[in-house]
Order: sequence, then C-alpha cells, then structure tokens
Amino acid sequence: MRFVGKVIWYIESNFRKGVGLDDIAVTCGVSRFHMCRGFAAATGFPVIDYLRGRRLTEAARQLAAGAPSILDVALEAGYGSHEAFTRAFRDRFGVTPETVRDGGAVDQTLLVEPIRMDRANVTTIELAEPRRVKSGPLTIVGLSRRYKYQEVGGIPAQWVDFQPFEGSLGEQKGLWYGVCDGFNETEGTFRYTCGVAVAQPHDVPGELEVIKLSARPYLVFSHKGHISDLRHTMNAIWSQYMPASPETPEGDAPMFELYDEKFDPRTGHGGLEIWIPIKD
Repeated sequence: MRFVGKVIWYIESNFRKGVGLDDIAVTCGVSRFHMCRGFAAATGFPVIDYLRGRRLTEAARQLAAGAPSILDVALEAGYGSHEAFTRAFRDRFGVTPETVRDGGAVDQTLLVEPIRMDRANVTTIELAEPRRVKSGPLTIVGLSRRYKYQEVGGIPAQWVDFQPFEGSLGEQKGLWYGVCDGFNETEGTFRYTCGVAVAQPHDVPGELEVIKLSARPYLVFSHKGHISDLRHTMNAIWSQYMPASPETPEGDAPMFELYDEKFDPRTGHGGLEIWIPIKD
C-alpha cells in the first residue's frame, strides 16, 4: 500500500481521536513534510483540510440526526470545547451546530466524503531517474502570491501578470523559475513566485519579491508532458520515488520549477524540470 493510502486509512480510523499531522506521519513512516507534499499531490487536498473536513462532516451528520448534546459531538470530533467546535463548524459550513441540530441545512458541496484508497493514485507515470545536482546560491526576483493547495488555477494568470517586468530586471536570459515556499500546513497554503534569476537585485519594483536560495543539493526531475499534467509528475515523485529513495527532502527549503526556452507558454508544451531540495 502506498503511503497515501496509509494516510487515508489512518485518518479514517482515527479522525475522532484528536490526531495531528505528526501522529499521522510517524504512523505512516514518512516525514511530516513528505506526507503533506505527497498527499496534496495525489488527492488535491491538504492533509489537515481533509482531516478537519472528515471530522466536521461526520459531526454535521450526527447533528442533523438530532444528537442531544453538541458538546458530546464536539468531543467525539476531537475538539476540546463547545466554543472551539462551534468556531470550526461555522468557518466550514457558514452555520452553527445549533442551527443544523434544529433542522437547518448544510451546503452539501462543503461535506468531505472519504477518499477511496484504491483511487488515491489514479494516474501513475514512469519517472526517469533524476539527476543529483548541487546548485546555488540563487537570487530570484519575481511576483509572489499565496494559494491553497487545491486552488492553484490562478498560477497561469500570475505568469501573465509577471511578463511586463521581464527584460528589465537584469536577469539571466532564457530561464524562468516557479518557486514554491512558505508552506503552511495548518492553513493548507503556500507561496508561489514566478520569477527570474539575477546576479544582483537592483531597482526592484515594489510589486515584486526578492527570494534568496542557498547553495544546496537537489534531485532534478524532468516533466516532459503538457503543463496541465504536472500534478501527475508531482504525485509520482512524492508517492512513488521519494518513499523508496535514500535521499531525504529538505522540508524548510524552497522547491522550484525551472523552465527554459523550449517551454512554450502559449501551448503549455515543451516540458520543465522540478528541483526538490534534499539534505546534504
């Protein structure tokens, strides 16, 4: 069973017991960083969002069935108080637990159903063996925005918004970087920066960020298909390659996509490289 299936099994068996991300990772035999990257790549859900969603979905069903004690439902769902449960419930469904128990409806599209373990990795691809490269330091100047793991549809438009700055930053020609950092597992968000490498930043427009990447080793994977299939390559990296690899990902370091002139942003063809930081 691949580790994503193990994560689903553990969550479905224990989400009422107040388990956290570290508990899940240890039980499934991977690092917390690895678990969070791999689960999101395979399912489209941040682990923490799936865990909360399952707790609150089952709680909503108990309340809709007329559960007599909201506190008992809250405790069973892993919340330590009526207030914490009410806050989380209202944030997710837009109504209070009392409203649902009294017959109010919950938006069915907000419910999180169990992911079938045999469908957690629907598309599998064969990965070419990655290169091990030591690179850096690098200075990237680019446009940064935050995204939820499952809501990254704005990234192509972000690249379009960055285009007017190209050619004016003193950058290395013919290379573009999509840097992923600032991962927040509690919120299920990360920062994505589309940018270029510069020898020394100068006169950086206020809309842009300067990101410093330290010298470190990377595993460099090739994605040769259409850009829309990038998720499948990421899934293969985290669900197939990394669990069997002797290399350990460096969770605090940014990872990045590297595009060269072969990539055609109009069609999405041409391929790219995915650089995963690893421990030295």
